[in-house]
Amino acid sequence: MARKSLTILAVGELVLGEQKGKSFLSLAAPVLRSGDVVIGQGEIVFTSRGASTYVEMYHPYPGCPPSNMRALADAGFNVITLAGNHVWDSGSPGIEDTITGFGKYNIATAGAGMNIDEARKPAIIERNGTRIGFLSYNCIGPMGSWATPAKPGCAWVRVITAYEMNMPNPGGQPEIYTFAEPRSLGMMIDDVQKLRRLCDVLVVALHKGIMGSPDKLAMYDQQVSYAAIDAGADLILGHHAHGLKGIELYKGKTIFHGLGRFVPAMAPETEEQINTRVYLDAPIPGSDPTKNRAIIAKCVIENKKISQVSYIPCLVNAHRQPEVLKHDQRGQEVADFMNRITFIEGLNTQYQWQGDDVLICPGKTS
Repeated sequence: MARKSLTILAVGELVLGEQKGKSFLSLAAPVLRSGDVVIGQGEIVFTSRGASTYVEMYHPYPGCPPSNMRALADAGFNVITLAGNHVWDSGSPGIEDTITGFGKYNIATAGAGMNIDEARKPAIIERNGTRIGFLSYNCIGPMGSWATPAKPGCAWVRVITAYEMNMPNPGGQPEIYTFAEPRSLGMMIDDVQKLRRLCDVLVVALHKGIMGSPDKLAMYDQQVSYAAIDAGADLILGHHAHGLKGIELYKGKTIFHGLGRFVPAMAPETEEQINTRVYLDAPIPGSDPTKNRAIIAKCVIENKKISQVSYIPCLVNAHRQPEVLKHDQRGQEVADFMNRITFIEGLNTQYQWQGDDVLICPGKTS
């Protein structure tokens, strides 16, 4: 007898840095609640007692109001990934309060802990006899955010950047190479292989990507994603770049290189600064760089395997609320943007509408 299908919904960065957290999710909540498993990236910790830290960060953020964790629970979230560059902004209290607080709402967390063993520990959720496992890693630093055997922080993959002059032109534009340091990449691979034996569907969240360049992937974007799939991952969820990136298929598995910022609720002046720095830095020709586009990744699970992957287009309005779009002019604008950046990034996917979802299909390979 066939088992009932399950639906995973996943979004990118959640920044609920202001009160009234529920209002920021009010437009998207009806769709999110339709998922059996709903995942988001906790970009900023939830605490009211953390001390501000400085660890090579240009702008550490204060903790989000702990009351906003209820807003995430009410909106349907039951998994929050925490490995990211702001996880140490409030120090040890921020990490402790965030993990403990989400536990009170029966929201599982992955990617952070009071030491490196806890940070690498997966979250596992069971639905209708299907076990879904989650791991979360920070690929961008700073090193001060990383957990160690004696320090709280996040799970991590260290990425090294090298600049190489390929032309006899001192001071000219260099070629940029990025690659994962083998030992830390091996730690991630080991975690995935161990989790593979414990679950039916395995999801890896990677905090990665070049900010301000939606049409560019770094070398490590694919290297780390491919390594996770080679080790046994079924789905890769990317975030950090504050905007959308393309979607790729590798060995039949889907890689969302960047889901976009889903809730950018922070102080208005900070929001304005970030929009200026990120979106106006390197706009795609023919697109509006001031629009905060996002998508909801949607995966259907049948017989304990992912059978279909799609995305739901979204646009964050002036009140910083993500609006779920339909197959209309506004939804098509996001779909057109995804088509452009996927083509420019040279990825092997194509998209087609199915109702109000956009299916991810194999594209032509060169």
